[in-house]
Amino acid sequence: MNGTVRLEFDGEIALIVANNPPVNTITAALRADLARVLDELERSDARAAVVQCEGSTFFSGADIGEFDGPPREEEYHRLFGRLESLPIPVVAAMHGTVLGGGLELVLACHYRVAAPGTRLGFPEVTLGIIPGAGGTQRLPRLVGVEAALELVTGGRPVDAGRALELGLIDRIADGDPAAAALAYARELLAQGGGPRRTGEMTAAPADAGVYDQARARAAKQLRGRQAPLTAIQAIEAATRLSLDDGLRYETELVNQAKQSTESKALIHLFFAERATRRVPDLPDGTQPRPVNKVAIIGAGTMGSGIAICFANAGIPVTLIDVDQASLKRGLERIEKDYASRVARGRMSEDAKAAALRLIDSALGLEAAAEADLVIEAVFEDMALKQRIFTDLDRIAKPGAILATNTSTLDIDAIAAVTKRPQDVIGLHFFSPANVMPLLEVVRTGTTAPDVIRTAMDLTRPIRKTPVLARVCYGFIGNRMMEGYAREAELMVLEGATPRQVDSALENFGMAMGILAVFDLAGIDVGVNVHKANADRYPPDPTYYQADFALAEAGRLGQKTGAGYYRYQPGDRARYDDPEAIAILRERARQLGVPQRSDHSDEEIVERCLLPLINEAFHILEEGVAQRASDIDVVWTSGYGFPRHRGGPLFYAETIGLRTVYDGILKYRERFGPMHWQPAPLLERLATEGRSLADWERSRG
Repeated sequence: MNGTVRLEFDGEIALIVANNPPVNTITAALRADLARVLDELERSDARAAVVQCEGSTFFSGADIGEFDGPPREEEYHRLFGRLESLPIPVVAAMHGTVLGGGLELVLACHYRVAAPGTRLGFPEVTLGIIPGAGGTQRLPRLVGVEAALELVTGGRPVDAGRALELGLIDRIADGDPAAAALAYARELLAQGGGPRRTGEMTAAPADAGVYDQARARAAKQLRGRQAPLTAIQAIEAATRLSLDDGLRYETELVNQAKQSTESKALIHLFFAERATRRVPDLPDGTQPRPVNKVAIIGAGTMGSGIAICFANAGIPVTLIDVDQASLKRGLERIEKDYASRVARGRMSEDAKAAALRLIDSALGLEAAAEADLVIEAVFEDMALKQRIFTDLDRIAKPGAILATNTSTLDIDAIAAVTKRPQDVIGLHFFSPANVMPLLEVVRTGTTAPDVIRTAMDLTRPIRKTPVLARVCYGFIGNRMMEGYAREAELMVLEGATPRQVDSALENFGMAMGILAVFDLAGIDVGVNVHKANADRYPPDPTYYQADFALAEAGRLGQKTGAGYYRYQPGDRARYDDPEAIAILRERARQLGVPQRSDHSDEEIVERCLLPLINEAFHILEEGVAQRASDIDVVWTSGYGFPRHRGGPLFYAETIGLRTVYDGILKYRERFGPMHWQPAPLLERLATEGRSLADWERSRG
């Protein structure tokens, strides 16, 4: 019979074989097919059963597309309950990734075998929910409360070795997991082994301190999230409730979680991140250009990080600089990064050696002659970049893609100095490039469709989340940063302390307060950008003057031990510094900025976020971003916006576009229209009571 699950036999052992490409998601069709196969199995004479999956992975999880529909927990409970209640031993044969609902199915099996390299986990808390098909009830019964808390509240998978240590699996297969599971089933039959039902086990109670530690860990790792705390409640219940009562309680909790803004925000981002690679206006059938060799111009922190990305993807890369000392520092930086990974157990010595063999180095641009992709990663200077692209136009082979890593400059102007502007594109990596997931792909007015396709597809092997943008000052992320940072700096001139501003933003959920970000990146970086682009800014004498005042005093942030905060050698902790406060107060006096001491957290968050959101509406209406969700991805992946709030535009919809609009009008009344003028698109939607989704649908 056709379907996603079939029943076969190897002698007296039944084989439940699933095949639902590409990743064996537990869809409604698969559940129906599994129920049918269980009917067949119950009518058979099989003495044992093995559950296995064809393809690249075991069951990878439930169908997240069903999360917005009616609750399905009861259906899962019945199905997995039938599997667990079988009167014959059932062995799961796992490989690939076994996540969420896939792992809950495994827990309903009686024995578990996994191939080396298998990854097992419960990622539900990263979606604002908890395991809802028995995971919070069966897991503590099998591995104990502490291990269950580690797996469920952290959201990170473990490998087969760790799973064996925890008691989550029984064996690591030596070779094919299906064959190993079949052998294990025969062994069980020979020994008279029967079903070993997880649901019939007892979860021993844990001390209150265990739960307190789990809550503290969740507060640190997933700050501002409710889902890990809900998961702790569910796991604790497993120690005092029967399985049936525990499943009912788990269902109650998971359905509450699904209705939370946190869950809706995180699921929004789940789909948004998968939508970023879709480029509707590319011609059908556009094929990417081959990229088998990469050259990177500039061996600084950014260039070195980009080189690591390509080496990790198995793509040979040549790091190029103008002098040997710079090249040496870049290679040492790369070596240090890989050595750190080895020391932390995240990479083997052999893998490190293989990656380093892919990284070559050279002096002079001539070394880029055979590269399929050349990425310029020098500092932000238009004249320098144009000189480099003029030379690359002469040196690079026909069809090579010429990319710039600029974060603010006009890429059309860079492309214009070449005779092949169709081959030029922006690839804006975020620092550290080998860690940050975001990559802004910036198309010019002349970038060829296959160059865009190549850039978007290339983000898969280098493990980046791409967002396509059009050329404008700052593109998406940095353009939105302007108003956000402007108000933070103005408030410290008004009398708020850096700690007060940053704490309000961090309590909202930002990964780091904006002033601390400036200290980390180097205050001089922003100062140089604003000096170079002074003609772009409004005639506001206070504009970014907090940065300017500190830079003039030699306080450039962490690298000089002092910026908005004071730092101690070898310590990145932020210490309040009266000297910084005095410098800011003096600059405020010179500028005539009125002083006050009553900035509330609410005002700080509003004044920072409302301009950021407002600029996003300008970006959307101008077509700089393809879709609203792309902007949310930029800010959650590259700028530390809290994921559980869904990104700036999702957050705007959450609090109401009318609320955003009225807030901007409130500050316009107070400060004037220079910086506080609602974007036309925001004004239309807010006053008409429409949503961004309505507007995007109307555009087709």
